[in-house]
Amino acid sequence: MPTHVALLRGINLGGHNKVAMADLRQVVSSLGHADVATYIQSGNVVFTSDQPDTVALAAALEEAIAASLSVPARVVVLSRDDLAQVARDNPYPDEPNHRAVHAVFLSDDPGPDVAERVAAAQQIAEKQGSSDTAQLVGRTIFLHTPDGYGRSDLAAALVKLGQKKTDTVTGTARNWATVTKLLSMCEA
Repeated sequence: MPTHVALLRGINLGGHNKVAMADLRQVVSSLGHADVATYIQSGNVVFTSDQPDTVALAAALEEAIAASLSVPARVVVLSRDDLAQVARDNPYPDEPNHRAVHAVFLSDDPGPDVAERVAAAQQIAEKQGSSDTAQLVGRTIFLHTPDGYGRSDLAAALVKLGQKKTDTVTGTARNWATVTKLLSMCEA
């Protein structure tokens, strides 16, 4: 049975949208998924499912989380193979600090508007003298923040994807240490 990773956006941040990982595992299990495990408190769930459609899995999880936990969390689901491809696509493989590289996982294929927003944010960061860079590869925005994610104007601009009512694509970021840990959990 394929392994999947569900990435929840915006839970357990600053005391908002609090979700206990035990409750989250229960919700995922209640949908018939097996081998459910969570990693840290930011909404990372590894599970097995015979459903191959990651968009359908994400929609079902969003609905179940809202109904069971009263939290309106956006969810991005990737297959193990999708996550492995993201790891292979990393344009910053030589960065020794895994907290300086982030993957912003998008909920759907990005249209030209997303590519334009990434390019515009990159241009603004460059003009401000930032050494941060971003590259869109498939459904992932790779973000390199050598001076720190929390101080990055580029990161702040890119994480806003999906916050406007007109946005059809949402994104959720994970640092490279989390990405590699989730991939190892999928392969265990």
